[in-house]
Parts: sequence; C-alpha cells; structure tokens
Amino acid sequence: MSHDIVIYHNPRCSKSRETLALLQQHGVTPRVVLYLDTPPDAAQIRQLLSQLDFSSARELMRQKEDLYRELNLSDTTLSETQLIAALVEHPKLIERPIVVNGERARIGRPPEQVLALL
Repeated sequence: MSHDIVIYHNPRCSKSRETLALLQQHGVTPRVVLYLDTPPDAAQIRQLLSQLDFSSARELMRQKEDLYRELNLSDTTLSETQLIAALVEHPKLIERPIVVNGERARIGRPPEQVLALL
C-alpha cells in the first residue's frame, strides 16, 4: 500500500515535514514529489482538485501568500483555467502538503487529516 501513497512535499515547510514524519510513523513510505522542483501540470492540478473534492482551484491556493495578492487571484472574474494556470506557473501558491492515495487526497493541515487515507 505505501508505494501507492504520494506526498506533494516542501521540505522547508514544517507542516509538510510533520505530515511526512506522521506517515512514516504509521509504516508508510510515500513517493515524495518535491512539487517546487517538479511542479504539477494543469492536468495534474485538475486531478488533485478532483481527488481533494474541491470545487475551485482557489481552494488549493495559499491565499495568505503575498504572491496571491500580487497576482490579484481573489478576482472573482478569473476562470478556473486562469486559476489553474497560476498554480502551474507559481507552484509556491499550492497549499501543502497534499497526500494522495488512489482516488482520494487530503491536505495535511493539520497533519492528522491525512490519516483518513490510510
């Protein structure tokens, strides 16, 4: 089972590190995707949104990031395609960490939320 689990990880983020450690404590060795180094493309973002059961890409965005304000991503006239393009171009905006197991995913905030996937 553990090789099927993926974590979109940022090692500089404490919640991401805590989530990875929590998975490992439960005997899971996930495939680690350093999404800042290898950002997901638009199709992968759409798949993550579906797995997370999110209705908008905005739900996947770090809305407190300065970049979110600088790019005016709170503008309600922006289309989903435009929001997804912003996530692809600026992976720093992606909420983290994301843990995926099959067709389901959870954001590890708090880290214990990902345990529902095990």
